[in-house]
Amino acid sequence: MGPGGIATIIASCALMVIAIAVAYVIIRLGRFIDEAKASLKLITDETAPLIDEVHTTVTLVNGPLKSINRITKNAEDFSDKVNEATTSFMSKNGSAVKVAGALLSAASMKKSRSKKKAE
Repeated sequence: MGPGGIATIIASCALMVIAIAVAYVIIRLGRFIDEAKASLKLITDETAPLIDEVHTTVTLVNGPLKSINRITKNAEDFSDKVNEATTSFMSKNGSAVKVAGALLSAASMKKSRSKKKAE
């Protein structure tokens, strides 16, 4: 056996070691992919009901929020109408408001005087 034969044996042994290493890596990678697939299936199986529960919860919360929104909108509309009416009344009847204020002041003074006399 000459130097070419020995080189061929060494090259074939090296190729066999490389083939075994590649096969080992592929087997380990296959196991890793199987584990990842099982983990993903488990996560998916646990997450789907959770998402359904969250959807139900959000739906149940949105119902009262819609009615609160309607109530708030109605209160806002009422407040706007009262503001418009007050502004309109004040601009048209400024002197009447002054007279009413004076009457209220006089009534409160009379009430405080009658309390002082009772003591």
